[in-house]
Amino acid sequence: MEAISNFVSEINGLVWGPPMLVMILGVGLFLSIGLKLMPIMKLGAGFRLMWSGRARGDEDDGDIPPFQALMTALSATVGTGNIAGVATAVFLGGPGALFWMWLTALVGMATKYSEAVLAVRFREVDERGNHVGGPMYYIRNGLGSKWAWLGILFAVFASVAAFGIGNTVQANSVADVLETNFGLPHWVTGVILMVLVGMVLIGGIKRIGQVASALVPFMAVSYVLIGLIVLAINANQIPEAISMVFSYAFSPAAAEGGFAGAAVWAAIRF
Repeated sequence: MEAISNFVSEINGLVWGPPMLVMILGVGLFLSIGLKLMPIMKLGAGFRLMWSGRARGDEDDGDIPPFQALMTALSATVGTGNIAGVATAVFLGGPGALFWMWLTALVGMATKYSEAVLAVRFREVDERGNHVGGPMYYIRNGLGSKWAWLGILFAVFASVAAFGIGNTVQANSVADVLETNFGLPHWVTGVILMVLVGMVLIGGIKRIGQVASALVPFMAVSYVLIGLIVLAINANQIPEAISMVFSYAFSPAAAEGGFAGAAVWAAIRF
């Protein structure tokens, strides 16, 4: 078991080494400049399109309305990573990790926008008449058949990762909370989640969109509202916290992972 743990640690250190961090930030910065900060400058227009896309029109080309598509995408964004991920980043990189999280999010908007545009541009229609797309499709269709192997690798790795970062972490977090507060065994929570998720997935993308459009707005508003309540309760500590974020952003922090560059590493990773 120790050998497996050491092997995973070695791979983890290689994957999340300086080259990967530079590439993530570098690509985001390159796309932000190339798009002339369009995702930021057109934020208001984006919200207007989101509101007008609540209902599907006859001219829409897709399986679900734009609003449902957005909520489906957000359902995998607003969750464990925003809570446990931020806490882990601060624990490892200190308060300065928050500054780099803000910066990464700003340039990451261009990366996310580009991914979405490419997914729509190079999507396909399967034999059942449903639209299918994603990185594996725009790698193959956009870069050409000689890069099809890279799309296949992405699909394989994404399928494997889906069992870990896509499902296991979230299900385990829910199970831990329910067991700690209500004494509900982990396996019971697992069975309930399996049934509920299965009922949604069996209905295909249309049911996923319907469920996401009903749950995600409530989830997002609750997340922001609870965050504001926490800030209001601790309002007297906000100035000091902001000062610590900026003062530790460019220097090693007194945290568990307080080495030089720990803040940047933790912010981008989590």
